[in-house]
Amino acid sequence: MALKKTVLTLVLITKNNKILLGLKKRGFGMGKFNGFGGKLEAGETIEEAARRELFEESSLEVKSLEKIAVIDFSWQNKEQDLEVHVFHCDNFVGEPEESEEMKPEWFDIDNIPYKKMWDDDQYWFPVFLEGKKFKADFLFNKSDKIIEHKINVLPKNN
Repeated sequence: MALKKTVLTLVLITKNNKILLGLKKRGFGMGKFNGFGGKLEAGETIEEAARRELFEESSLEVKSLEKIAVIDFSWQNKEQDLEVHVFHCDNFVGEPEESEEMKPEWFDIDNIPYKKMWDDDQYWFPVFLEGKKFKADFLFNKSDKIIEHKINVLPKNN
């Protein structure tokens, strides 16, 4: 049986050696810090969805986005895979505001709360923070523990 793939966006905001993460208040990932993003709506491009989700969850308006990664997530016990398109933004308008879904909080780059984030973040966040673009794959077991992963840093011209 073919797996279904859901395409999602994730936007990571940085400013002055800090990163803006949101504490998820409901739904998938509740209680964890993450970037801002979600599912595409009908007719949207991936970048349009990233911009819309960031605004809905934080009230920030993107001036420019840079795509930095595609991360594929799969689980042993699920027929649904996630394809997450990760963007970086350091050019935006507004101040982050809490939404129904997310409570934004700035963290020093040297003090990212990995223990309060998804387990995979500890592997790929350092690659992002080094300014590299990459493709990654994560396989989880039934208990959401990482069984295997690989991260491929892309050549500079990608």
